[in-house]
Amino acid sequence: MMKRFSSYLLLLLTSHVSANSLDLSQSVAKQLPNLESLYLHLHQNPELSYQEQQTGKRLAEELKALDFTVTDKVGGFGVVGIFKNGAGPTVMIRADTDGLPIIEQTGKPYASTVRTLDANNNKVGVMHGCGHDIHMTSFIGTAQQLVQHKSHWQGTLMMVAQPAEEVGGGAKAMIKEGLFDKFAQPDHVLGLHVSASLPAGKVAIAPGYALANVDSVDITVKGKGGHGAYPHTTIDPVVVAARIVLALQTITSREVSPLEPSVITVGSIHGGSKHNIISNEVKLQLTLRSYNPKVRAQQIATIKRMTKGIAISAGLPEALAPDVFVHEDETIPSTYNNPKLAIAMTESIKQELGADNVVKAEPVMAGEDFGMYGRTEHKLPITIFWLGGVEPKHYKESVAKGLTLPSLHSSKFAPDYPLAITTGVRAMTSSALDLFNSTH
Repeated sequence: MMKRFSSYLLLLLTSHVSANSLDLSQSVAKQLPNLESLYLHLHQNPELSYQEQQTGKRLAEELKALDFTVTDKVGGFGVVGIFKNGAGPTVMIRADTDGLPIIEQTGKPYASTVRTLDANNNKVGVMHGCGHDIHMTSFIGTAQQLVQHKSHWQGTLMMVAQPAEEVGGGAKAMIKEGLFDKFAQPDHVLGLHVSASLPAGKVAIAPGYALANVDSVDITVKGKGGHGAYPHTTIDPVVVAARIVLALQTITSREVSPLEPSVITVGSIHGGSKHNIISNEVKLQLTLRSYNPKVRAQQIATIKRMTKGIAISAGLPEALAPDVFVHEDETIPSTYNNPKLAIAMTESIKQELGADNVVKAEPVMAGEDFGMYGRTEHKLPITIFWLGGVEPKHYKESVAKGLTLPSLHSSKFAPDYPLAITTGVRAMTSSALDLFNSTH
């Protein structure tokens, strides 16, 4: 087994000699002005999840200009581009396209000023606060490089621009519409995500689990309301809810194995209407995070058991047991980076960027629906890597002074986009080239 793996790495490194002869650094530098223009357009025209019509149209136009066979409106406003370049493996590269309901406060001259109505008809600001504009620009830049240098590889390049990542629905929708049956079944699925804690110019990869299962759960706690002066005639749902909030913390500490990551967050609690009124119900909103699907199932089952038991102990009849609703349509599975593919990409990117610019990432408890692509019946190998987004000088200052950098989803997140895009295109292009030129 070790001998075969060593032979695979030797072949991978040998193939990269050909890739390096392209001098991607110079090639990407020539394209950078056009890529920056694309980035600024995308940044200033963000669209919310399920509203990415113009974004999808622009990406489709970019791919058509490169002679891809393009299909739009896949799974909403998703776009699939296919470029066939002879016999060989199929490599899929994915980018997400939706923005967030955030009013940008970066103070940048190119800041988004977009205002729109969300799904609940509320007027909101819109911002690419999670770096999807960099993802899309790197995506197009990679397509440009691979088409420009098509004499250096053979196979099928599958570019997938996915909507609705922020609400966990885009990957599911595209897969449901037959992404891997109507278009192509990839041998490898690649993605990247900007990091708000890594300096631009660097890349981080986590073999194995990289991102978490994420579930949104609503709990409606019921009670028997009344006057605050006569609490003995009521069953106070605020008190029941408080007991539930505290009990939920024991799921991770006392029910899930300490060797298994688990996080349960009560992000919202609402109940009552006035100081002296005991209400009839309280609503809780939770997120559940884990890696192992069995832990996810255990979290949900235990929440249902605990809430029912606490309600009974408070004297509530079964008819007034809490309602526990799991938003299955928003469920995001954990992302498991295929170790073999992750190691191969690490070696490719080290060869392109230098070993000092590629680090091993630790798993995080954030969610990303990229993991869906590896959980279909096809069992495809997937890997997503972190792309540094922080201006290097600011990063060094933050480390030296112990300052906290603006996080992803922050209104003040402003990545060093020229360096991040350049790094993203080089890293993704070199990875794809080596995969096209390697046999497994």
